[in-house]
Amino acid sequence: MSHYVINVMDHDHVHYLRRTHAAWRLLAADNAPLVIGFLHHAFIRPNLRALGEQELTAQLDDYLFHLREDQGGELYPKAAADYLNDWAADERGWLRRYYPQHSDEPHYDLMPATEQAIHWVAALDDRPQFVGAESRLRTVFELLRELVHGAETDPEARIRELERRRTDIDAEIQRLRDGELELMDPTRLRERFLQAEGTARALLADFRQVEQNFRDLDRQVRERIAVWEGARGELLETIFGEQDAIADSDQGRSFRAFWDFLMSPARQEELTELLERALDLEPVAELAPDPKIRRIHYDWLDAGETTQRTVAQLSQQLRRYLDDQAWLENRRIMDLIRETEQHALAIRETPPDGAVMELDEPSPTVELPMERPLFTPPLKPEIRDRVLVDGGEEVDPEALFEQVYVDRQRLHDHIRRALHRRSPVSLAAILDEHPLQQGLAELVTYLAIAADDRNAVIDESRNETAVWTDEGGRARRAVIPAILFSKG
Repeated sequence: MSHYVINVMDHDHVHYLRRTHAAWRLLAADNAPLVIGFLHHAFIRPNLRALGEQELTAQLDDYLFHLREDQGGELYPKAAADYLNDWAADERGWLRRYYPQHSDEPHYDLMPATEQAIHWVAALDDRPQFVGAESRLRTVFELLRELVHGAETDPEARIRELERRRTDIDAEIQRLRDGELELMDPTRLRERFLQAEGTARALLADFRQVEQNFRDLDRQVRERIAVWEGARGELLETIFGEQDAIADSDQGRSFRAFWDFLMSPARQEELTELLERALDLEPVAELAPDPKIRRIHYDWLDAGETTQRTVAQLSQQLRRYLDDQAWLENRRIMDLIRETEQHALAIRETPPDGAVMELDEPSPTVELPMERPLFTPPLKPEIRDRVLVDGGEEVDPEALFEQVYVDRQRLHDHIRRALHRRSPVSLAAILDEHPLQQGLAELVTYLAIAADDRNAVIDESRNETAVWTDEGGRARRAVIPAILFSKG
């Protein structure tokens, strides 16, 4: 069950936010114009997920050079690298500095609180801009209709709603047949596009927040492990219970549904076509939209894949952390045993008077006679010496040449040609275009290629079905995890 808590904006709570929230600290900082302006220029406007240290430092150097040239050389005197280190420090918390997998160069990404502050400042812009009131009102109506219709338990009420929609659709079809073609005016077209563009860009902020939630969970788990004094089984049960709670929460389910929806090749092709056609409309072209909006769904894929890999990496780190804790506990036990042995050797020659060590009485062991196993005589193998003679039967040697061999290079070529057309591409889409010819052996080879490819993603939370026909003409099927290949 999900619980929603609405924070009361009383004096104490607002004072707490002022002291602790990173977004408030950013807005109150002396160099807030520099931080907000540059991070918007480097991350928000180009719609980027993360940047390497060298590239981000070079961009900040150029940004500072133009500022000092326009407003004086004494403005912002520190070096670009020093500013980045200061913004990523724990007391600031505006940037996240990390090392990606298989990379020696640190990368930077925005923290969710920083993105909140940047969007809030951007909303303060008092320049005349287009406010789409009608599109928002229609969106509210459509969401409420979908909400009420999806929660309706009466089948007759649902049928009446669907019949009403069918009547409206039939009436619109008839008007089109009669030559009544109603088109959106340029104002409505621009209004819809601006709302769609704003929503599309806001999705990257959602990915950052989901990823940050999993990092917070990982930190809480590590803190609990450090102070845990109970049984290991109870600790693991608590940890996995919290991970399941995050995955089954409203945010986790919504993210999983979004990812499944976006992974559909048909949805990707449809979205690409809709973006192309929308940007070619004359009223939309007059807005001079960012050309990168054409590939916004690929930015979603990269951000979602980064989030998935972060979750997998956190799980691996947690497992190593638990292994280290187990090693430390075992070492502590061995130290206690060694200490006991040393004390025993020290008093061996001159034992003290009285008891040296006391042990609590162990619990009694009860063994009933009927619980004892019956005697079983051991088996004695009988070994007979026989002389082997040459056989006279003729064996068909064709069986040696009928072994199944899967051409791994041919499967690599199928994947590479599919990636030339679009990236990423799922294994299901590749099998639709190139059906299995050698059955299970060929499918296992595909799985081996995906396991060796660091750009491939194996999503065990979703399943796909592979089908083929064996040599006897019978249909076969296998259920495998969803696999997604991407360009390196």
